[in-house]
This record gives sequence, C-alpha cells and structure tokens, in this order.
Amino acid sequence: MGLSGIEIFKKLPKTNCGKCGVPTCLAFAMKLAAGQAELDACPDIPDDVKEEIGEASAPPVRSIVIGTGDRAVKLGGETVLFRHEKRFENPPAFTLLLSDNMDETKIAARLKKFNDIVYERVGVVLRPELVAIKAESGDASKFGALVEKVCNETDAGLVLMDEDADVLSQVAGSCSNRKPLLYAANKDNFESMGNLAKELSCPLAVKGSNLEELSEISEKLIAMGLKDLVLDSGARTARQAFEDQIIIRRAALLKKFKPFGFPTIVFPCEMADNLLKETMIACQMTVKYGGIIVMSEIEGHSVFPLLLASMNIFTDPQRPMAVDQKIYEIGAANETSPVLITGNFSLTYFIVSGEVDSSRVPSYLLIKDTEGLSVLTAWAAGK
Repeated sequence: MGLSGIEIFKKLPKTNCGKCGVPTCLAFAMKLAAGQAELDACPDIPDDVKEEIGEASAPPVRSIVIGTGDRAVKLGGETVLFRHEKRFENPPAFTLLLSDNMDETKIAARLKKFNDIVYERVGVVLRPELVAIKAESGDASKFGALVEKVCNETDAGLVLMDEDADVLSQVAGSCSNRKPLLYAANKDNFESMGNLAKELSCPLAVKGSNLEELSEISEKLIAMGLKDLVLDSGARTARQAFEDQIIIRRAALLKKFKPFGFPTIVFPCEMADNLLKETMIACQMTVKYGGIIVMSEIEGHSVFPLLLASMNIFTDPQRPMAVDQKIYEIGAANETSPVLITGNFSLTYFIVSGEVDSSRVPSYLLIKDTEGLSVLTAWAAGK
C-alpha cells in the first residue's frame, strides 16, 4: 500500500517554495500520492528521505529503464490487474532478435527495416523499441562485433543475450553507457551476473526453468542489492507463458510478493513457426502482461497492428486523448487565411487538420478545450 498524501507531506521540507511547480508542499504531496508528480521535482528533499518515500510509494511492479536519452524505454510501474481499475502505465517494448549466427546480409536488412518502421497515430510516435542480440556462435569476438555494429547503426535500447558472465562482461563494458539489459541470470550464474550488473549499473534479466526457480533466483539477487530486474519464467509455449504472466502479476499485486515485483520478458519468436502465429502470441502477451516482447522479425504488417493494440490498451481510460487548446497554423497562414474552430479531441483534430492540409488552403485552426470530447459526444451530452 503506497503512502497517502498526508503521510508524504509529513516527510517534505514544508517550505512551500514552489520549486516543484506546485504552490504548496501539501499540494505536491497530494500529486505524488496520485502518481501525477515525480519526487525528483523537489530539490530540497534529503536523499535518505527521498529513498524512504520512494520505497514506500513504489508501485508493486517496479519501474525500470532500458537505454538512454530519447530512446530510453520505461517498463513496469504497474498497479492494477485490469485496465478499467485505473490504467496500465508503460506499454511493452517490441523487440527485434538478432543472432551472431545470422549472415551479415540478413542482419543488415533486418536492422534497416527496424530503423525504418516508424508510425505516427493521432500525434503519437509508434515504433519497435529494442534490439536483442543473442550469442549463439560461441565466439566472443563475433558476438562483440555484432553488438558494435548494432550500436553504430541504431540508437535503440539493447538486450545482450549470453549466459556466460565473462563474455558478457567484455561485450557489455563497451556499451554500458547505453544501459543495456543483461540477459540472463540463472540458478548457476546468478552471483557472477548479479555482480556484473551492479558493476555496470545495468538492468538484469532473471531466468528460471519454472516460477518456483525464478522466485528463488530473484530473491537471491534482491538480497545482493539488485533492484532493476526483468523476469523470464522460462516458458516457451503460448499457454504456459500466458499462465505465468498472470501468476506473476497477481502475486506482485495481490500478495505483494517482491521477487515477482518486476516487468517480464517473453519470447513469441520461440513459440511459433511462422510470423502470423508469432504475431498472435505477441498480441496475447501485450494484453497479459508482457514487458519486453521479442520477435524474430519486425515486419510492418505484423508490428503495426501490435503497436496499435498496445496504444489502445495503454491509453488512460479515465482521460480522453486530447490536444492542447491553442491556435494551430496549417500551411503559410496569413491575415487573409480562413479561421476554423473545433474541439480538442485528438481524433477530431487530426481528421480536421488532415482535411485542411489536403485542401492546400493555408488556415488557422482554433482548438477549444472541450474536455477531450468529440463533437458528437459533446452534443449528445448537452455540452
């Protein structure tokens, strides 16, 4: 159970300085409790108090970040089993799998396609987020060369897949500034992998052969002081993976079982023999609770519907999609240009702006705050 606004307020400096962007410490505390503000916004909180509030207010599924800069991917942070209870927080990261056993032509083609696939939907940019690089050749130099090639050709986040901590140490050290996910700690190597993750300050994947083994390894890594973990239950069939995702989420949320309080990684690429089945399984994992979804290929006809499904599922159901209330210029508008007005529901804005743009008539589009309601919905509600 997270802290209430009053409990958080008792731990704040109570200076009402406004540096956080909110006029009073009480208002800031209420925003923190509601998940509408970040603790880092207050510069005057001592580090020990910040850590105390952060731990007490942390969601049952811990938030972790893979990558850096504009391409950083945030996973986890979930607080509910079902979207209608509040909202789902961070959509899954669709991930391209590359192997150091692939020929260079295939690798280059898949990387190019990965970089080229970018969509914009109602003002939201949709794209696959991560590249998973798997060591299968047994040749550390070959694995390192592939990692270097990927780093040079894309700024996406990385998942480095090799269960040999020594090899991973050589390769990950050269790109640790990209904050890759290290995959994976198992029952045999968890100590060396855990130490490597701590040394490089990178998130670490945990792999078990079943949920019981997974929880044991996760518990040991937590005891070592690791906080940024990603869970792999080891399931490689659609049914078992589906069941495991639900059990992990329920244990984290309903039982507050800390070893399962982390986002997960799933491998539809190992559960199907063709891209159609793989896409269907990936969609299933999008709904039931995959954090990183690893695909054998990134094809437009496969990943676009997955991105749309993810976008719809991870939209806040209590907050309509809306654009800002202001005047938008379409084309080289001037004093003789027509002025149009409509509501701020996102879909309305993009339909109207698209039609105006297609007309090639420079115009001003005035967007009025209509609480994110469409024209028909507002009319039906008497607004």
